[in-house]
Amino acid sequence: MKVQKYGFRQHRRTALAVALGASLAAGGVYAQSNASGVIFGHADNADGAVVHIVNQDTGLTRDVPLPADGRYRATSLPVGKYKVTLERNGTTVESRDAQVNIGTGTDVSFVAVAATSANATSLEGVQVVGTALPAIDVSSVDSRTVLTAEQLQRIPVASNVNAAALLAPGVVSGDSRYGGVISFGGASAAENQYYINGFAVTNPLTGLGFATLPFDAIDQQQILTGGYGAEYGRSTGGVVNLTTKRGGNTWKAGAQVQWAPRSLKANPRNIYYPRTSGSVTDGTIYQYREGNKTTDLLYGLYFSGPLIKDKLFVYAAADVVRQDKSEGVTNVLTQTAFDGPLKANHWVAKVDWNITDSNILELTGIGDTNLNDTKIYSYNYATNSRTRLLGSEHQKNIGTANSTPGGITYIGKYTGYITDSLTIDALYGHSLTKHVDDVSGAAGVTCPNIVDNRNVPAALKRVSCAPVQGNLIAPGAQDKVKNYRFDIQYTLGDHDLRAGIDNQTAESYGGLAVQGGALWTYSNPPASGTISGFPELAIPPGATEIARRQIFRAAGNVKVEQEAQFIEDHWQITQNWLAYIGLRNEQFKNFNTDGQVFVKQRHQLAPRLGITWDVFGDSTLKVYANAGRYHLAIPSNVAIRGAGPQLFERQYFTYTGVDPTTNAPVNPTPISDIHYANGADGTAPDPKTLSAKNLSAYYQDEYILGFDKQLGSDWTVGAKATYRKLKSIIDDMCDTRPIEAWAEKNGVEISPDAAIPGCLLFNPGKGNRFTIDLNNDGVYEDINLTKKDLGFPDLKRKYLALNMYVEHQFNNQFYGRAEYVWSHSYGNSEGLLKSDIGQLDPSVTQDWDFPELMIGSNGPLPSDRRHQFKAYGFWQATPEWLFGANLSALSGRPKNCLGVRDPDVYQYGSSYFYCDGEAPRGSRGRLPWTYQLALNAEYRPAFFDNNLSLKVDVFNVFNQQREQNIDETYQTADGTLSPTYGRPLSFSVPRSARFTVRYDFSL
Repeated sequence: MKVQKYGFRQHRRTALAVALGASLAAGGVYAQSNASGVIFGHADNADGAVVHIVNQDTGLTRDVPLPADGRYRATSLPVGKYKVTLERNGTTVESRDAQVNIGTGTDVSFVAVAATSANATSLEGVQVVGTALPAIDVSSVDSRTVLTAEQLQRIPVASNVNAAALLAPGVVSGDSRYGGVISFGGASAAENQYYINGFAVTNPLTGLGFATLPFDAIDQQQILTGGYGAEYGRSTGGVVNLTTKRGGNTWKAGAQVQWAPRSLKANPRNIYYPRTSGSVTDGTIYQYREGNKTTDLLYGLYFSGPLIKDKLFVYAAADVVRQDKSEGVTNVLTQTAFDGPLKANHWVAKVDWNITDSNILELTGIGDTNLNDTKIYSYNYATNSRTRLLGSEHQKNIGTANSTPGGITYIGKYTGYITDSLTIDALYGHSLTKHVDDVSGAAGVTCPNIVDNRNVPAALKRVSCAPVQGNLIAPGAQDKVKNYRFDIQYTLGDHDLRAGIDNQTAESYGGLAVQGGALWTYSNPPASGTISGFPELAIPPGATEIARRQIFRAAGNVKVEQEAQFIEDHWQITQNWLAYIGLRNEQFKNFNTDGQVFVKQRHQLAPRLGITWDVFGDSTLKVYANAGRYHLAIPSNVAIRGAGPQLFERQYFTYTGVDPTTNAPVNPTPISDIHYANGADGTAPDPKTLSAKNLSAYYQDEYILGFDKQLGSDWTVGAKATYRKLKSIIDDMCDTRPIEAWAEKNGVEISPDAAIPGCLLFNPGKGNRFTIDLNNDGVYEDINLTKKDLGFPDLKRKYLALNMYVEHQFNNQFYGRAEYVWSHSYGNSEGLLKSDIGQLDPSVTQDWDFPELMIGSNGPLPSDRRHQFKAYGFWQATPEWLFGANLSALSGRPKNCLGVRDPDVYQYGSSYFYCDGEAPRGSRGRLPWTYQLALNAEYRPAFFDNNLSLKVDVFNVFNQQREQNIDETYQTADGTLSPTYGRPLSFSVPRSARFTVRYDFSL
């Protein structure tokens, strides 16, 4: 796709047809790195001819002599605008303008035919093709969407990377409890990879989120939704690939202010207890949210230019983002309220050095700091006002689920054009992210977490004196990532060969501990007098309330080493057929908190195959197909949660009263023994016993078949079918019964003090072999368990989709694209995450802990948004006025019911697909459709030479606020009916308006 600026000359259809007809004949074979692109093509009368390529901004020059067949390729070109000139015997024959996009080949051919049109340009008795580029890229086999800075500015979209990625087909929002994350093609939101200038910036701890940069600094954003080549790995969802802007030979600068006032934001919907009949809280307010609005302000500036003309360039940009509430306005949580500024500072600096025309060096620095200074108050629902100050919380780059984990990143990249056929690329990057989570209470005492599940009105609920509840990140938490790549590509006849290495090391110190030392949960005792899993529990006669104390702690240093080698070939089989053949070999090593390897996977082979057919030989109809295998490593978080020391204890008490300050029980008296969930008693498991032997990697197979068809000069239509099947995952099982049965069968006595891990990493849905010292005598038994022995069902996650689109290329006035996707994501495992309960424990979800948890688990998965319609575009009404629109309509997420199955031997509470009987996954219907329309208008006054921009964006124009996810937990942990089952957890974002004033100038 080529997007032209307003006022550019549109070339005639006759010229475009010839260009399209030449595209595959010109040799559409190419390869490129994930931060650059390619210009390729063909010229007649190649004798003595040279293609002269010049970057119009930086002066970077490449001369490519034409071989006898007239085909040429210029690989690893920095994205940008180029002038491509055909020269013969030192004389210019013809010049063309070309735009190089990220990861894309641009066909610039010089093909001569007999002049038959009165409007033809005559040169030595032939007609020279115009500069219009094909709308269909017949040289690619992947599925991608490329958004340029110009498009991102014209389309009404929120200023963040994931919001832009949602424009791509098959991409939907993830669960709100993970932050603003996204899901690709039925995969969980933790299975994507993000790159900036070729360096992976994905959160190494969980796979959720990424370091970001000023949105205005993005030059191009590529969204790969399937079929991507062997250079990409560590993703079974999708890839988001960003390149930053860079300096050129003209000094440029600019500034902008974006303002989204609180007064023009619609009130968020309040959340009420669901009407379940019979509950004291039935239909009453759960969370007051009408005032939960902020004024958002962004100040941005940039400058760029030449330090040495044609040689050395600089680009720098910075954003300061503030979310502030008006004086006296407080955002309300459930039983608390908060205020205080949310701050984010983003910057990027890039230096480009054209050492020579054959040697390029790029250096990039990125800063992403997120700060949250919050004061937290108790809240009175009777008066709808905050009351006493509970304390404050200071967070920096916080939250393993945060979509912008932050930090400082440095990237260096070298490109060398060794010969006309040989190019090398080398990259090294390093990032450091520090996480701070400081809490101080106003009470001056230790404030434990409090949960009140008693059946009493909200006004009588007990709350913690702590400013926040839940688990806090361990002091000193940080992530360090090192990544280096080396690629070499060589053109050999009709083959473009490329090979490379891609190695990454991620080190983290992290972990969580319960705020205030403990979590106290109040409840009414069950009528039976016992709680499943605590047979010794004896509730004293007359006791109307009990309390459960839960203590959790897990932290340590962990490391993941990921190495990969790849080789690929783009092979122009014939004039009309192009084949892609690739192979990626990956190795993963996970280290525990003691620096010992507990999972090692070698030779994970991932073949990638693709083919395109230019049906008529003129690039007006392309049919393509591809198949590939994609792997994931185990995230670092697994070592903290599963391979390090972890304490998770529970115990029940009665009490004589409640402390008026902390709301903790007074004189708690134990009525049960201590129960260690999954054996987590505070000791680290033996790394030899932690995982199954010869553990298979997490991987998925994918198949795509599609076509693209050009209609007239401006329209393109297409369709594709996608099928994905998750073949293997790694998760944990916490069931010791199969091991005990094996020991009994083989006459092995299990010692009472045997160090059997509470949970074991394994491959669900197949047989596994474990090594465990059952006698505590230093001798490890080889325990080979079949799938039948383990008792789990087959792993199942499948994704089937049909995508249809129509696109209108920009013709100086209008650009538009509309897509419809029918998809079905179904199975018994979401993958790395469990969005049913918002569990953030990649590869150690509760799904596979015990076979009973998997009963009824097969059905539509959380990402199953069956119908998706998206349309976006813009209209350049005049040189001064531009209007844009962005529409999406998506069907709702499936609803589940998770309850207690009797007997609940392992104390998992309301975690089963069982609610007064079987309740299979997705059997409780669907959430409603969500419709979102955004509109914008931009005015560029002619008397400012179009340098001044005044723009307004309105998001969710009709203020439709629909449920995005709900509480699917049917019962409390003690088995009583949950008063919050079916309660909305989030709604779509209310209507808002954003005003932007921007001024750009050059010297």
